Amino acid sequence: MSSLILLFSCIFIGILIKKIPAFPKNTHLVLNQFILFISLPAMALYYLPKVKLGWDLLFPAGVAWITFIVSFLFFNTLGKRLGWSKALRGCLILTVGLGNTSFVGIPIVESLYGDEGIKTLIIVDLPGTFVVLSTLGIVIATVYSKGESDLKSIAGKVFRFPAFIAFLIGISMAAFKINFPIEIHEVFEKLSATVSPLALVSVGYQLKIEKRSKHWDFLILGLFFKLIVIPSIIFTLYAIVLQQEGLPIKVSIIEAAMASMITASIIAAQHGLKPRLANMMIGFGIPISFVTIGIWYFFIEWFFK
Repeated sequence: MSSLILLFSCIFIGILIKKIPAFPKNTHLVLNQFILFISLPAMALYYLPKVKLGWDLLFPAGVAWITFIVSFLFFNTLGKRLGWSKALRGCLILTVGLGNTSFVGIPIVESLYGDEGIKTLIIVDLPGTFVVLSTLGIVIATVYSKGESDLKSIAGKVFRFPAFIAFLIGISMAAFKINFPIEIHEVFEKLSATVSPLALVSVGYQLKIEKRSKHWDFLILGLFFKLIVIPSIIFTLYAIVLQQEGLPIKVSIIEAAMASMITASIIAAQHGLKPRLANMMIGFGIPISFVTIGIWYFFIEWFFK
């Protein structure tokens, strides 16, 4: 419950400080840069060395990869046919393709399935969502932005992205079963804890409700696809086609139903991919997802009983 209170408090703080003259107009840019260059790499170096690599990662980790690929295929194809800009397509691919599997996911999964559910959530989040963000997410952000899009430029941006460098270090340490000294480990833990609060303050700072905004239709489409279509695809594939069951499958479906990843919206904004729409996907998506996740939970429990 405290995590949910913190979530809405941080968004409200962001909205509030926007009205205080002492905070400069580029406050959100400073917060975003700190997250991308400090908090996110620290998160990778804190969590990844502890991941146990194995086949048991396949289904939970697959949620993030399937979600992102489906999002890319749908919005890129539809966007081209309807003449959408690259920025709009990139924004929707990122915000629909990456879910909030940790900050929002942890309190929800813990309340529904307890500590056993958290074990599956970690697999969904680290080898899944975080790795997709650090690789495919950065590639999409680079390709769909207004910058250079040649292969050398894309590769350069990916390999210079701090979180990707941290990912390479962390996953290598996991493979060789190496970990940092406890003192360094605790430093990374404290720095990684700043991701969600700062990101939510940034979202709140940029959130602006415009009744005549041109983004409403895209917001509705994006949220419908993220909260309804994506979990439907994961449910159909895992539960019906592959006939999998058990707690890990239930948690995987619930995680697929989470709202958009906060960091994905920040990366979209940093690359000029419809920043307002990206923030609306977070600001409206998170509260709406509490209702849709509840519906998914009761449906899943009924189906697997």
